Amino acid sequence: MISQCYEEDALGVVSRSWDGGVNAGKDPAELRHALGVPIMPASLERALTHRSYAYENDNPPTNERLEFLGDSVLGLVVTDTLFRGYPDLPEGQLAKLRAAVVQMSALANVARELSLGDYVRLGRGEQVTGGRNKPSILADTLEAVIGAVYIDCGLTEASGLVHRLFDPVITRSARLGAGLDWKTSLQELTAVKMLGVPDYQVEESGPDHQKSFRAVVRVGGRVLGSGEGRTKKAAEQQAAEAAWRAITAESNGDLRDVKDGEDGPEEDGTEPGPTRDR
Repeated sequence: MISQCYEEDALGVVSRSWDGGVNAGKDPAELRHALGVPIMPASLERALTHRSYAYENDNPPTNERLEFLGDSVLGLVVTDTLFRGYPDLPEGQLAKLRAAVVQMSALANVARELSLGDYVRLGRGEQVTGGRNKPSILADTLEAVIGAVYIDCGLTEASGLVHRLFDPVITRSARLGAGLDWKTSLQELTAVKMLGVPDYQVEESGPDHQKSFRAVVRVGGRVLGSGEGRTKKAAEQQAAEAAWRAITAESNGDLRDVKDGEDGPEEDGTEPGPTRDR
């Protein structure tokens, strides 16, 4: 696809037309320059428009269609990168790597590095409930931005953006190897340490066409990890990772304090340590 971006048409337009307001977020012109692609201001504005904002402001176009497109562009670029970069990995392991890179939490972390939440146009309800830092909103918005770049500038520009944002994520995920199957890894670890069988509880929210899942995992009756995802499996995998990291972080492999409820993660479901986060 030939690039359709025209720098002279794009520069500065957002700054002149942006109407501000706390729910509209920061000026997207700043984000545009941070992205390093000549995306058209109107396209970027749409990519940043959450449905909650549209409902309260005469229903301008939301970012949901762009999110749908961006998800596919991201998947294509990541799949191609893994296929070419790891020629000795079997299909099953490539699939696990791809899932780790494009999971909701990973996207949300990349979005946070861009301060993307500061620019999202949100409704008042989402604004006051911390929507600018919600993994689902951050992940969806980032995919929408990728979709908008593809529409405006073509696959070459979109691919370049994905590589700049996600190559570090791919590298980190590849280092984990078999550990990408966190549920299996956690089950093996808890069996060796005689901590009991991990117990997962999952809650779902959102409309049928865009559900979100939140999982917590208990070991020995205690919450050791939590996670979010667009599927039950993704949420459980993230929760398992958090629990695995919490257990292995115990000094000298002495897990009695975790098992007996001393100095371990709190029961409130807070993630017990840094995770790779979708």
